[in-house]
Amino acid sequence: MKALIPAAGLGTRFLPATKAVPKEMLLVVDRPAIQYVVEEGLASAADEVVIINSPEKAAIEAHFTPDPDFVALLRQRGKDAYADAVEAVGNLNVSYVYQREALGLGHAVRCAAEKTGDEPFYVLLGDVLVPGNQMLPAMQAVSDAHDGASVIAVMPVPEEQVSRFGVIAGAEVEPGVWKVDSLVEKPAVEDAPTNLAVFGRYLLSPRVMELLADVEPGVGDEIQLTDALDAVLREEEMYALVVDPSEGFDTGTVESWLETNNTLFARR
Repeated sequence: MKALIPAAGLGTRFLPATKAVPKEMLLVVDRPAIQYVVEEGLASAADEVVIINSPEKAAIEAHFTPDPDFVALLRQRGKDAYADAVEAVGNLNVSYVYQREALGLGHAVRCAAEKTGDEPFYVLLGDVLVPGNQMLPAMQAVSDAHDGASVIAVMPVPEEQVSRFGVIAGAEVEPGVWKVDSLVEKPAVEDAPTNLAVFGRYLLSPRVMELLADVEPGVGDEIQLTDALDAVLREEEMYALVVDPSEGFDTGTVESWLETNNTLFARR
């Protein structure tokens, strides 16, 4: 089972910094943001993390590439703690596929089809951090309890903010677990069926990957993952796990990135 991390985006909200440094490599307390996500993927049922990268983002691959000479130099200089950290990152089980055109999240996920095969797979958005690594196992438990159904993480947001997110419609079938009837992308406040917004963690059945092959460009003339999820709902059940806002952090804007740094630093 694979955990997919789409990481080929331009990071325009962080320009000019991201002209030279991938957004995923921006520091969050003591490590690049993407390292949190990779570690989370490997702490789940996944046996490998697949980063869907851009050929221009070599820094991401350099970060996860073993560098025994540098490790040896650090040890020679008595910096064993730093050497251990660098060595551990180089030993993480990470591979890469490439999205050579920015054609949307659905397209990015589809680029990893040969990696996932006919197995379920996780999708972890790279600007969402879950430092406790508890979300994916909880989603897996929901899926196991419902015959391998797809599961998405959702988080309650203030009603006035629902128009910024994709939200779910459905019904709660047990405390904190909803059966999803549909997904509504950025609804007006008065049209929103719930205030439960999709939160960047997905456990998806193999059928979703198959359906992505036929999804036509949608919003923004891009291939949207949401469209494939809507399609799979016509064939399979899907559930949503409601997560607590304290469990995860959005680093997709400068403001939320700064807030995440401050919160996680304080937790240390």
